[in-house]
Formats: sequence, structure tokens, C-alpha cells
Amino acid sequence: MTDPALSELLDLALEAARRAGALLRDGRPADLGVAATKSSPIDVVTEMDIAAEKLITGYLSERRPDDGFLGEEGASSPGSTGIRWVIDPLDGTVNYLYGLPTWSVSIAAERDGERVVGVVAAPMRGETFQAVLGGGAYLNGDAVRCRPAAPLDQALVSTGFNYVAHVRAHQADVAQRLIPRLRDIRRGGSAAVDLCDVAAGRLDGYYERGLHPWDLAAGDLIAREAGALTGGRPGLPADGDLTVAATPGVFEPLQAALDELGAWHD
Repeated sequence: MTDPALSELLDLALEAARRAGALLRDGRPADLGVAATKSSPIDVVTEMDIAAEKLITGYLSERRPDDGFLGEEGASSPGSTGIRWVIDPLDGTVNYLYGLPTWSVSIAAERDGERVVGVVAAPMRGETFQAVLGGGAYLNGDAVRCRPAAPLDQALVSTGFNYVAHVRAHQADVAQRLIPRLRDIRRGGSAAVDLCDVAAGRLDGYYERGLHPWDLAAGDLIAREAGALTGGRPGLPADGDLTVAATPGVFEPLQAALDELGAWHD
């Protein structure tokens, strides 16, 4: 990495994610409960989501007080430096609530609207993924690459489901019609981890409708830096309508199939 500014942002993101991950891993109460709900009664926020976001924003604000923030649990400020931190303090909250290990801390830095740094820490897996724009993707310090291209019918693909009942029902219908065209489908429960698993060659592809910027910002950059392709509907970037990430060779047929099946609408 030759850009000292990006090196600084990466170091800050890594340390913030490490601290938040340790808080979440070591500070999880035995009687952890739901602090609030968002889109539906089963779309939960725990007290630990809120505590982790406060830790991250506090740490970054001390070191870069004029940067902007966009966080899942409410952190929002424009800043004045051109740098904005996009934070999901606990991606996979329901997994965390139930004691399942697939959850993560996701932190991305944007410079003038372009994602330039991404860090996803998955403490229960002992893994930290990182990427800097143009610098490749890494897992625990070792370079990672997505899988070689496979035919769509041999592709292992992950997805996720919305917490609003009628949206989830349509997503289940799409998955039912898609699965005969694939090797199989997985449902991990953390968008950031799924994107990183595409980067690490553990999945051939991933798709989901309804993601927010904090869900995909870091993982999208990590996947792309590992050689994966990412986008939304054909010709569009990944967004809330549809996010697709896959190895080259799988991406276009998967994206086309999802568009045909209406995965981008309710």
C-alpha cells in the first residue's frame, strides 16, 4: 500500500473492529435481550449493537473528529474531510442473540463517496478480512482470491432473507425457483461474512435484496479486491434492490437469473 492516508484509515478501521469485536465476544451477557425492533418484531437490536457502535464512533472520532459517519444504529454526520465511515457494529444480530457464531463487525471508509477501505471482523471465527482499494484482499494478513469460475449449476450460493413477512415470502419463492439451477444454497445470517466468504473462495456467489449501505460497504470492497464481481440488477451497482457478488463466470448468469426471477422486487 503506497497511500499513507489510506494506510491510516485501514489501521484505524482494524483497531476499531478489533475493539468492538472483543466487546461483543467477551461482553455478551448471559441474559442478552432485545433492546428494540426495526422493520418488524423479529428484526431486533440488542443492547450490544448499540454499545459496539458507540465504541467504534467514539474511537474514530477521537482520532479523526471531522470525519463523517453512517451507522446502522443511528450514527449520522456529514463531516468536513471527505471521509465517511460506514459502520455495521453487529452484522448478524439474530445469530448473536441466539449464540450462533456467524456475526461480524463491518467498517468501511469512503473518500469523496468512493469506498477505499473495508474491514470485516468475525471474532467467533477468529478471522479479520481487510481490503484497500487497488491493494487486494486479505484474511488474517494472507492474500485471498475468489474461486475459479464454475458453471452456474455447480455454484454454491448464499443468500439472506428480510424480516418483513411478505418480503421474506417472495424471497423464499425466488430461492425455491433458483435452487434447481445451482449446486445448492446456503443462508449464513451475516451479509458481510457472506461477501467475505465469496472473497475467500468459500462460496461461488451471494445475493440478497434489502441490504443497507452499512451491510455491504466493507464486504463489497473486499469481494471485489479478491477478484469477484459485484453489482445489483444488470448494469447497476449493488444496492438495496439487489446485491450480487460472485466469481467471474458465475456472476453474469446468476445476476441474469435473479433479474428474471424478480429478486429485485417484493
